[in-house]
Amino acid sequence: MSSSTKIKAGVFLFLMVMVFSCKQIRKVADVIVQPTARELYAREFENLDSLRYSSWKLAFKNAKGDSLQIRLPYSEHGEYYKERITVYSYTVFLNEGEIFNVAIENKVLEIRNFINLIKVNPDSSFTDIFKNELGENEVKIPIDETGIYKITIQPELDSQGAFTFQMYTSPSFGFPVLGKDNNAIQSYWGAVRDGGARSHEGIDIFAPRGTPVVAAVDGMVSSTGERGLGGKQVWLRAGLFGKSLYYAHLDSILVSTGNKVTIGDTLGLVGNTGNARTTAPHLHFGIYKSGQGAINPLPFVKLTEKPNVQRLISISKFLKVSSAVANIRNAPEVAGIKLGEVKRNDTLSLLGYTENWAHIKLPSGNKAFIYKSLVSEL
Repeated sequence: MSSSTKIKAGVFLFLMVMVFSCKQIRKVADVIVQPTARELYAREFENLDSLRYSSWKLAFKNAKGDSLQIRLPYSEHGEYYKERITVYSYTVFLNEGEIFNVAIENKVLEIRNFINLIKVNPDSSFTDIFKNELGENEVKIPIDETGIYKITIQPELDSQGAFTFQMYTSPSFGFPVLGKDNNAIQSYWGAVRDGGARSHEGIDIFAPRGTPVVAAVDGMVSSTGERGLGGKQVWLRAGLFGKSLYYAHLDSILVSTGNKVTIGDTLGLVGNTGNARTTAPHLHFGIYKSGQGAINPLPFVKLTEKPNVQRLISISKFLKVSSAVANIRNAPEVAGIKLGEVKRNDTLSLLGYTENWAHIKLPSGNKAFIYKSLVSEL
């Protein structure tokens, strides 16, 4: 072997070792840093001069400024197109104690979607709350702070095919009265008490005397007894530093301080002890947070329904306005804020349908909702 050949072979071997070493170092770093789905996706374009990828990143950045609002539960079905770079972005109000569920179904199963939940702060700045894992199309996000959020869904580049989104909330705790549901709640957080001297720091769940009252979480019974306005009561702590759950007006107590319980275990029976002697039997249920005091327990236990699922069918890429003039709004409801008007034969990009509304993109790039009966597919 000539000396020049040996040098070339040595250089090649050195480069191979370096590449292997870099990959190993990155693998080790990933275990520690845990890169996000977007960061992992970016690596697929490291050796490419991709203008489309840069546009894809910019679309996500701009989507944070979208003004569309939705109420939950919400569903939408539409079509991804390879040549179209789109981010689906919505503003939604979420409560502490809820679990925010997002489920995406694609007709083409291997499509990867990027799901981000972003908190809108009082000063209009943003805080990242959640980012899905690469390839994860169904997520459950616990909400720790009541407020306004933005949820964004962005398909990977070159995605093509029909999709369905589902967004809805579910309670993070179990329901505290066996066999009952939302219909049994007859008094809510903040209701006036004692002629305005105080407000209700919980919810009242009405049920026949003797109905089992159950643990809404796994935890430990931190206190029991009969005292004060709450009469016979049980305090349940969710975890070592978790929230305290307050069960009051019990007819009888069936656990002792220090008992460990799991969700669904019976703690006592519905009654009307304490200051509830003149009312029908019910459970006063409250939640207390360390350093904050009582918080609204309803979002933690309120039972919810999933939105109806739309069939995965292909739809048109564009719409034509069929009425003389049509209002476009920031929400899929007549009460939504009017963003402007479009006129007969105007062409609009169709992003999806939600019930009786079409989700559209205007030539300006702004997004809106328009009533379906005012447009037709091209």
